[in-house]
Amino acid sequence: MGVFVYLPLVLPLTALPIARLAEQRLHPRSATRLLAAVGTTLALCSTVCLALLMVVGTAQLPGNPLPDGWSDPEVRAAVPYEERAGVVAIGVLVAVFVACGATVHRHVRQRIRATRALQSLPSQPSPVAVLPDPEPYAYALPGAPGRVVVSTAMMECLTARERRALVAHEQAHLTARHHRYLLATQLAARANPFLLPLRTAVAYSTERWADEEAAQSIGDRRAVAGAVGKAALFAHRSPTAAPAFAAFAAVGPIPRRVAALLEPVPPTRLWPPASAHVAFAGLVATVGTTVSALSSLNATVTLVRILHEATPL
Repeated sequence: MGVFVYLPLVLPLTALPIARLAEQRLHPRSATRLLAAVGTTLALCSTVCLALLMVVGTAQLPGNPLPDGWSDPEVRAAVPYEERAGVVAIGVLVAVFVACGATVHRHVRQRIRATRALQSLPSQPSPVAVLPDPEPYAYALPGAPGRVVVSTAMMECLTARERRALVAHEQAHLTARHHRYLLATQLAARANPFLLPLRTAVAYSTERWADEEAAQSIGDRRAVAGAVGKAALFAHRSPTAAPAFAAFAAVGPIPRRVAALLEPVPPTRLWPPASAHVAFAGLVATVGTTVSALSSLNATVTLVRILHEATPL
């Protein structure tokens, strides 16, 4: 094991350059999938690292629930032993599980509150539910099937073409399951704070992804840009708009989204890279993720072998 068991705790730093460049240089669909995969992998590896440190560091503590053979001198000599690291790892793991549990709880609670808001409406065959509400908001409610929820105030703020753009944007969130990417990166950031920039980047790239899908659906990028700007403007004026489901209605940096929609469609290719900077950042993130995964796997296998020798199954 050695020092390699600590690497997954700091290797998420290798993903920071690609987090910044992906949202600027890659197609938002590619950026979302890449950053979500990298962030989830690095978060899992760092959590495994904490669990290994907890096992190794607390094997000698009295009252631990581990088998007695795990505290034998032979095991202690074979496994790097650091009691302080083990105790700290326990506290950090508890904090990680509490933070992730709170995130999941908030996610589920928001879905329940949004679903209850729709129950007061008569059954509608349309996938778009219009709520009679003086507050302007719009969001995508995942489910089976999912629904696009728009308030009457928001509908009145937009032209007919902009309404189509808004509905197409929210429908794109449902079709691509963007809530899963958002939840995965939120949990990853809770597991390792170094991954916070990835969460921010994915929140932006999912909105850009939905913008591009809406522009392709209605065939008018300027109409989508106008809908994005006006919807954000009216929602910003109303601080209570869509309080129950803000997690699925994060608007992101509006000027950047509007500017991107006024430019040509971004290329969908990943190779060759858009620039040398993107290529280098991608290489660094790939190496960091690979080393993190191999370090976690190596430390886990080593510990299991040693402890199995001490307490044969």
